[in-house]
Amino acid sequence: MLPLSYAEVNEANVIKKVTGNPEMKKHLEDMGFVTGAIVSVVSTVNGNLIVNIKDTKVALDKQLAMKIMI
Repeated sequence: MLPLSYAEVNEANVIKKVTGNPEMKKHLEDMGFVTGAIVSVVSTVNGNLIVNIKDTKVALDKQLAMKIMI
């Protein structure tokens, strides 16, 4: 398992685990970052990501991206 931060651009990845405190996990799950979901990185700038999940583009900062394991 690797954090989402290390994913290649335009590569489809399956979320294997979401870590963090309960509030953070709930926030990520509400945005669609759940185990088994397909996520792909659209672009990256200084560790911050734009990702595509469930046909929606979402911006994640470096700390949040490190909590999503693929």
